[in-house]
Amino acid sequence: MASLKAIDAFCGCGGTSLGLRNAGFSICAAIEINPAATETYMLNHPSTPVFHDIRATPASLLLDVIGIKKGQLDLLTGCPPCQGFSSMSTLNTGGVMRDARNSLVFDFIRLVDGLRPKAILLENVPGLMENWRFREVVAQLIRWKYAVKAARLDAQGFGVPQRRKRLVLVASHIGEIDLSLPPVKTVTVRQAIGDLPRPKLSRRWLHRWHSSHSPEVLKRIRSIPHDGGSRMDLGRRSQLSCHNGDEIGFHDVYGRMAWNEVSPTITRFSNNPSKGRFLHPEQNRGLTLLESAILQSFPRSYKFSRETPPTIIASMIGEAFPPLMAEILATRIARQLRAKARSGKRASSSTKGLG
Repeated sequence: MASLKAIDAFCGCGGTSLGLRNAGFSICAAIEINPAATETYMLNHPSTPVFHDIRATPASLLLDVIGIKKGQLDLLTGCPPCQGFSSMSTLNTGGVMRDARNSLVFDFIRLVDGLRPKAILLENVPGLMENWRFREVVAQLIRWKYAVKAARLDAQGFGVPQRRKRLVLVASHIGEIDLSLPPVKTVTVRQAIGDLPRPKLSRRWLHRWHSSHSPEVLKRIRSIPHDGGSRMDLGRRSQLSCHNGDEIGFHDVYGRMAWNEVSPTITRFSNNPSKGRFLHPEQNRGLTLLESAILQSFPRSYKFSRETPPTIIASMIGEAFPPLMAEILATRIARQLRAKARSGKRASSSTKGLG
């Protein structure tokens, strides 16, 4: 059977595409506006043409490049920028942050209209589910006769060693797609990164890089109990002045991960322990870039350019859709697409036999 064809909009550094590829899809085109993310994407998906801006990419061009007609694309995926809908943004602003990128979800829907793929996979932060834009997207998909299903899913339920809640929407012309959690075991921090050597002993540059700290901050880090300890364990007198006061700061800041639990959500700031519980369970340092990537379920062989600033790499990793989560969801879609194709062939054969 011919390989299933997919387009990955807002592809970032390639987490979704990796999951799709592992599920048996051929990634025929991708769209990404960030040059650093595009470079990383092309390092890992060299045969996929990448278009720069979804707003300037008509569906007709994508169809011509792939060599298919409207309605023949198997899957369109995308994760429009979500900063305006994130829990941090709504917490800081008291509502959805005004951001021009919030409306890019409608450019994704424009592509759906022009391509009319057999299936759609849209991923974003749960906050989008409460926004009028999401309701309009769902209504439009239903008008186009798609079977739509959406749910808040936690990546740890898919075997990703991380607590990460995401909104996942699937829509299809091949029946309802299953969004229930698969029967997988939880993967802990120890199982994911516990075998890695200390960074200074590693041959991998991605593992040698982690944040540096002033002597004062490093002294406090050394005092934080191993295996899940928090700066709150040090008492108020040992807190930095910026952390004094119940209403200031978050308790997870300068906290350690716990070996036998999943990691907290890997964000674009996960290289910085001052932004969350991003200290190594035992070693007196923050996460390395390799550790962050592994906790996002990227394979250890995934490539990142040494010319890209580490903070940009951390951002790309934190903003990616976990490849393992994408793979499991895409596998379900692929199975249904192939079953539909087989039933269509049987129906066609039966019709010919009647002649």
